[in-house]
Amino acid sequence: MLSKFLVILAATAALTAGGRAGAVGADGAGGATPAPVASATPEISKGARLAATCVACHGTNGDTKEGALPRLAGQSRQALSASLHAFKSGRRPSTIMTQIAKGYTDEQIELLAAYFAAQK
Repeated sequence: MLSKFLVILAATAALTAGGRAGAVGADGAGGATPAPVASATPEISKGARLAATCVACHGTNGDTKEGALPRLAGQSRQALSASLHAFKSGRRPSTIMTQIAKGYTDEQIELLAAYFAAQK
């Protein structure tokens, strides 16, 4: 059980590191980036690059198919932001999401919230 947890944690860490590295390049290289909505603003495009780390668990564009994880696409920006800030501060405990959220700045959390709220 512990080894399974460590494998999942290591995979999440690798995805997080890889996704952030991919998000740095201005050319968009460095990994699969979820597609922004058709009328993407610069804010939505930046959020899409950050959201590449979320795809493994929450599905492409936050459209989680049936399962235990919440669908992020289409939730309100305020709800998404509040959830990520709660994970980051530890007010909403989660083994994986707390660690992931701690890696984002407040600005990045707002970009992620804007991106997923714009998805349908």
